[in-house]
Amino acid sequence: MNRVVITGIGFASSIGTGRTEVSKSLRDLRHGLVCRRIAEQDAGPELVVGAVDGFDVSSCEYSDWTFPGQERFDSSLLRSLPPHGPYALVALEEALLQSSLDHSALGDGRTGLFCASPGSPRMVRYRLNRLAATGWNRADPMSVLSSIPATLNFHITAHYGITGANCGFVSACSSSSHAIGYAFDEIALGRQERMLVVSAEDGDAESLLPFTGMRALSRNRDPDTASRPFDCKRDGFVGTGGGVALILESASSARDRGANPLAEMRSWGQASDGYNIAAPHPEGKGLQTAIENCLQAAEVDARSVDWINAHATSTPAGDRAEATALKSLGYAKPGTKTLVSSTKGLTGHGLSHAGALEAALCVLCLDEGIAPGNAALVEPDPVCEGLLLPTQTEIRDLDLVINSSSGFGGSNVCHLFSKTK
Repeated sequence: MNRVVITGIGFASSIGTGRTEVSKSLRDLRHGLVCRRIAEQDAGPELVVGAVDGFDVSSCEYSDWTFPGQERFDSSLLRSLPPHGPYALVALEEALLQSSLDHSALGDGRTGLFCASPGSPRMVRYRLNRLAATGWNRADPMSVLSSIPATLNFHITAHYGITGANCGFVSACSSSSHAIGYAFDEIALGRQERMLVVSAEDGDAESLLPFTGMRALSRNRDPDTASRPFDCKRDGFVGTGGGVALILESASSARDRGANPLAEMRSWGQASDGYNIAAPHPEGKGLQTAIENCLQAAEVDARSVDWINAHATSTPAGDRAEATALKSLGYAKPGTKTLVSSTKGLTGHGLSHAGALEAALCVLCLDEGIAPGNAALVEPDPVCEGLLLPTQTEIRDLDLVINSSSGFGGSNVCHLFSKTK
């Protein structure tokens, strides 16, 4: 089995575009949440959402978009992108630069791409409305390419000339975590030398407002307290758009080309609840098994983990189930030193790209030696008793960190990262 390292990460997120801004937000516990009316109609509700500064991709016409580095991408690429496409491109460009990977190296057949892109509900609505208005025989040729799941795969492979493995992943809020896990396998098994993992979400009204029917979104209108994982007064998640990219690579490949690994990915695990289409297992059984599988694969003892970046979305049922799972694994026993926090208190919940975003945050924290605190946590839910839930970011030399993800249908994924040796 080849060792797998991460040589590049890139962000277009509510807490910053680029690693420097993101790092400062983590250290200062500075969230990227705002309260605004996200529907086009004036009667639409006001919600707290994660805002990605510097990007305006609210229009369905690419010619109206503005975003950092826009001049690097020509109209032939932009005209068929979904609104979350610019997030993905900006994040990927940063990750490639950090990894010292030239575009010309991506067509070697040993570089692949795995994406988590749910498609664009806004673009689907826009294209179908235009089609109905203009006639069914006048469909825009970009209608399908700009809206359906895996749209990022189409555009990124063609634009960068990638000839290796290419696949999209759709498993709700575990989508991008699955993409990372299977990218790890491609490299560990010797099928590919490196994998680009890219994920993004629109984060607009069409993506988020359907969750109101499930009572899953926070009704709190205060950006400072709306997203508060593990807190007694949490009442739902805060959604966000954005994009993230990671470059996974075999350790030998990174060494041969003089790349500087930021962290090592040691293993991953997955398991299902087999319980409900939307609600988590009350005791977090699937997540517990996913973490156990991940730790067993790396032959690591659970309590040797320094920090867990929990999936915790700020929903009452989800956080409770995850806390219960962590306690079952021994993380609440006397003498434990494992910190538990959820960066969603800062970023909001990125849906399908949350897992990759939080994996990249784990890599950053390992490289810089920081463990983010739980933003907005004031009164922990009693179910969390015994868990170490810091409320301030700690400067700490981390060696092992876990990233956990859970999605609808009880789809659970866990990654284990370590400092590079």
